[in-house]
Amino acid sequence: MMPTTSAVFNPAARPLESVASRAIVGHSAAWRDVLKQATQVASTEATTCLQGESGTGKEVVARFIHESSRRHRGPFVAINCAALPDQLLESELFGFERGAFTGAHQTKPGQIEMAAGGVLFLDEVSEMTPAAQAKVLRVLQEREFRRLGGLRAIRADVRVIAATNRDLHEALARGQLRLDLYYRLNVFDIRIPPLRERREDIVILAQAFLEERARSTGGPRVDLTAAATDTLLRHEWLGNVRELHNALERATIVCEDGLICEQDLSFTPRMVPVMVDSTNLNVVERQAIERAMRNVNGNKAMAARQLGISRTQLYGRLRKHRLESAAM
Repeated sequence: MMPTTSAVFNPAARPLESVASRAIVGHSAAWRDVLKQATQVASTEATTCLQGESGTGKEVVARFIHESSRRHRGPFVAINCAALPDQLLESELFGFERGAFTGAHQTKPGQIEMAAGGVLFLDEVSEMTPAAQAKVLRVLQEREFRRLGGLRAIRADVRVIAATNRDLHEALARGQLRLDLYYRLNVFDIRIPPLRERREDIVILAQAFLEERARSTGGPRVDLTAAATDTLLRHEWLGNVRELHNALERATIVCEDGLICEQDLSFTPRMVPVMVDSTNLNVVERQAIERAMRNVNGNKAMAARQLGISRTQLYGRLRKHRLESAAM
């Protein structure tokens, strides 16, 4: 039987303490369809690919699949492929033997070994280099790998769940993703809808967050005025559930008398349309990042909040567009 949308993680045993458990809440048809697909694939060992915009809850769904699977007693190990330099990503994934490179003073197991018996979650998987992609492909095909500098093959007892906020077909067309890896990763794909496509869930997500915050702080619950609720429903939510969380967290700090009013809510600025070919998504993304960095005088943390993405995701996009040292 499919778990209810409001309590995937048994609330009697595990209180809602994390973004993951909070964001699984929802009753819209789009979200129920996501959970139905996740439940179907959870009982298998199939490699799963989650596709959706930043902040939609891809890791949430990955954790749900893990918790609902026979591997639920094993670890859930997440690694952001866009947040690490190429060499560091490979050493983090596969580990290394002592002496494998300068500074490798002792053997270190990688995340694949750490995830043995459980799930390895590869976030932003399309950002991996071709060399790393080839090694991950071997893990998926042969169920084995070698540490950097190692000669012995090690069995990979992991289930891989991948996630990306990019169009994989576009990545294939541009030669940024191996075709054979695409087929291995995309055995079962689930599209995570943006929050604007599941507006029925906005209020219930907001209520879940406010309840959780009251429990974690030990204080009284803060409520929303009707005007604030209407504002939440009308907002576009470019940053999706993550942006909703951030807006409410700030509002609970600045509100008075235990009520969040419309003026207490602060949102990611609505982006001004850019006069470029709308199909050139890289140009649109680059200009949006440049604009955000200029608006905050190069402060990456503030720019990431404006864009509705994490700092590690911003670092990855700055590298992608070669903007790390550009003057903003």
